[in-house]
Amino acid sequence: MLRKRVIPCLDVTAGRVVKGVQFVDLTDEGDPIELAQKYAEGGADEICFLDITASSDGRSTMLDVVRRAAQNVFVPLTVGGGVRTVEDMRATLRAGADKVAINSAALADPTLIDRCAAAFGKQCVVLAIDAKRTDVGWEVYSHGGRTPTGRDAVAWASDGAQRGAGELLVTSMDRDGTYDGYDLRLLRAIKAVVQVPVIASGGAGSIPDCVAAFDEAGADAVLAASIFHRDEITVATLKSGLAAAGVAVRQ
Repeated sequence: MLRKRVIPCLDVTAGRVVKGVQFVDLTDEGDPIELAQKYAEGGADEICFLDITASSDGRSTMLDVVRRAAQNVFVPLTVGGGVRTVEDMRATLRAGADKVAINSAALADPTLIDRCAAAFGKQCVVLAIDAKRTDVGWEVYSHGGRTPTGRDAVAWASDGAQRGAGELLVTSMDRDGTYDGYDLRLLRAIKAVVQVPVIASGGAGSIPDCVAAFDEAGADAVLAASIFHRDEITVATLKSGLAAAGVAVRQ
């Protein structure tokens, strides 16, 4: 059985880590390299860097941050934000990323998923899905949660996995930064239609929240930000708590 993963997420803009609530009201949380090193040394299984304004600003991702992180952090790195082409993904991987998350560009042209998977292998391609609850399900948003797309999140997850995404990073915009726990219904709905790993994102506030993502929704990994940045729960404490609850985590 594959062990469950704990992934700190660093939302980066203008060279600094930031965190908000439901994608707004951002606060400065520190230097991305210092935080990444801290989390890696504390037992993180992976680190996720998301350049949250690259797509909305129409620029490429933060390759300088990726290079410095790869030189100083020795756990797998997932990097997303501003990746629009196969060449952008190549540049991000060459800078030191192990996996690349794509979102807005894939929504604009879903064949980007196919082409990236063909060029680099499914294991490198992470489809990031920012979803907001509606009366009938969940709608996908692009450009850092700024633009509604009209796409159903569950259908888009299924399409992305079939096209070659090796992993899905599923963020509940409703729960983001709220400490209210992950959207378990959203996670269960997506897990029911895909065979690839699903990373739960948005809402982590406690160890039981993370246990529920694994035990009740079938997530393969949990991603969290606020609880780590503000030293409310350390990576090591979370992993110990998960293990005590019977979740098979990497030690």
